[in-house]
Amino acid sequence: MSMLTPAAELAARSKPYPNDSAAYRAARTALLAEEIELRRHIERVAEQRRALPDGGEAPDYDFLDENGKTVKLADMFGKHDTLVTYFWMYGPQREHPCPMCTAFLGALDTPARDIAQRVAVAVLGRSPVSRQLAFARERGWRNLAFYQCVGDNFPRDYRGLGPDGSEWPALDVWVKRDGKVRHFWASELGGTEDPGQDPRGAPDPTPLWNILDLTPAGRGTDWYPKLSY
Repeated sequence: MSMLTPAAELAARSKPYPNDSAAYRAARTALLAEEIELRRHIERVAEQRRALPDGGEAPDYDFLDENGKTVKLADMFGKHDTLVTYFWMYGPQREHPCPMCTAFLGALDTPARDIAQRVAVAVLGRSPVSRQLAFARERGWRNLAFYQCVGDNFPRDYRGLGPDGSEWPALDVWVKRDGKVRHFWASELGGTEDPGQDPRGAPDPTPLWNILDLTPAGRGTDWYPKLSY
């Protein structure tokens, strides 16, 4: 990274758009330099993430697939040695799933076919798979695989279920080596947000928020996605 061209020098090469004012171009060039630095920082973090040693071995949890068959985390890997799981907030007590989880999974369903060429992807929930699938089909999702947690040990252990029964989303990455499933990475940013912020990833995995971050009003302070409009 020390051999890279300075961000400010790269930013200065950007050409103005029609009728840009000098003030706009100067501010935009300064911002572009920060965006280049951010991109480099994201890559440094990704490189550090990839270098993590394997985490703890996963306990022997049971799940149910869409056919009612009992499966383990190891079974969800298919032909891959890496598995990405998302525990969504759709427990049996909920009339509808969490809108934020829905926004994330909606954005994941289409590229899931591409992602599955490299790693396995599974969605985990506390509701029966038939209930999860019914909602998925209602939304037009076709590519995600859903599983029901058998009991609450998994979501309790992996930060999807609080002591008071409240649900939280949990994005986890697992690796399988020598027949053993180990925890590789999870978002641990919950509770670390700065004053005035909602919880978010770094980078945020949901395109909804990334697009809004490009706009003058940003995410706003009182708007959240809904299940219907």
